Amino acid sequence: MSTRNKKRQPLLRYWTSRYLVTLFLGLLLVGLFSTVWIREQAVRRRLAALRLLAATLAENAAGPQGSLVIDPHLPEEIERSRRLLGLGAGLILFIADHHHQIVFSFPGLPTLELPPRLNLPSAPGPALPPLPSGGYFHLVKQEISYEKQRIGTIYLIYPRQGINQNPEAIELLLFMLGSLAVLGWLIIYLLTRRLAKPIHQVAAAARRIIEGDYRLTLPENLREQELDELIQAFKTMAARLKQLEALRAELLAQLSHELKTPVTIIGGLLQALRDQVVTGDEAREFLELAHQETAHLQRMIEDLLDFNAFLTGALPVEKRPVSLNPLIAEMITQWLRGQEKEGITINTRLPAGKLRLATDPLRLRQILYNLLNNAKQAYPGGGKVEIEVILREKDKAIEIEIKDNGPGIPPAEQELIFERFFRGHAKKTRVRGLGLGLPFSKLIAQALGGDLLLKETSARGTTFILTLPK
Repeated sequence: MSTRNKKRQPLLRYWTSRYLVTLFLGLLLVGLFSTVWIREQAVRRRLAALRLLAATLAENAAGPQGSLVIDPHLPEEIERSRRLLGLGAGLILFIADHHHQIVFSFPGLPTLELPPRLNLPSAPGPALPPLPSGGYFHLVKQEISYEKQRIGTIYLIYPRQGINQNPEAIELLLFMLGSLAVLGWLIIYLLTRRLAKPIHQVAAAARRIIEGDYRLTLPENLREQELDELIQAFKTMAARLKQLEALRAELLAQLSHELKTPVTIIGGLLQALRDQVVTGDEAREFLELAHQETAHLQRMIEDLLDFNAFLTGALPVEKRPVSLNPLIAEMITQWLRGQEKEGITINTRLPAGKLRLATDPLRLRQILYNLLNNAKQAYPGGGKVEIEVILREKDKAIEIEIKDNGPGIPPAEQELIFERFFRGHAKKTRVRGLGLGLPFSKLIAQALGGDLLLKETSARGTTFILTLPK
């Protein structure tokens, strides 16, 4: 197995794994940004709570005549406010008078010197108690005033690590991100599985077609437009391949028959001549029949070679300016020579003004002769064959219309008439050939820049239109 084949993965695994990685990275970035934002919001809320607590305590501590009032139940009030405001156990509170003497501390701490990083105003006398060693802290300072005179100061100290933490919000964020990850993976798994299923069915159907089995079991009317178009196109392709396979098998049988018949006739005629079964005028008649069958065999081989050469681009198209009116009239006249015994009449309708066009007269003659031969062969006999050729000018093209009064083309065969080697059921019994006339003519018309189309067909006749660009 090649390295390239080793790297291939099922569609379901390929897309779900990549989506899962993309989803994880996206949710990781969202989680990081959300965590930072949650912490910033927690800091703002905690600082606002500390300021509110400090302002409330300062208002309650201002007594009459500018004295500081320390309520005996102040520790219980601070503890209750701490819990109500969602503050952790790391809260430290000092109340100092206007002489910077500590009159209250929460919780009760020994009176040691305050670290200078708190940036408190220096003062003589006992210093504020210290913070626990290590870490960073937030400081909220609130003055206690009486008639606009400072009578004391409240210091609230809270560890930065504690103020940044919001475990409930982080847990909720992690739960939401985990739920989104699981839900997102589940959604992409189910959607990819739904997408992969019809693709697997198409791949399995393709393998069956390779093995020659054209029986398809594919889903119908999918909601996804692209998948539905893919399946419908695959069904059309499979039907087309089945049809072409049938035509190929029929072609082999038909080609073998068409080539074998003249060879058998020629062989029988030459055998009779060699054994002198016939002599004189009858021998010359046998030679003439052998010559006709040889010419017929040669025409079929030339048709095959010309058709293959045109497909490969070996037959060039050489355009040159021509006048269509006399050219069409000349072609019809030449084709009618030798058709007197067939009872064929052609009505030609050419415009008054001369139409000039850059085209290949030789290729145009091949198309016109093929259409006239088909019109003659389509009529079963026993009546007069009438063909009408109409030349008309359009805005951007020139049309040549060929009508006949034959029995028409059966509906089941109308879509197949331009298929190479296809021959209608009625025509097989009357005319020998390979079924290359109309396909070859259509290829030539397209090489000239135009097209050959079946305009209409019914029991009253058939009409073909050859369009050539101006």
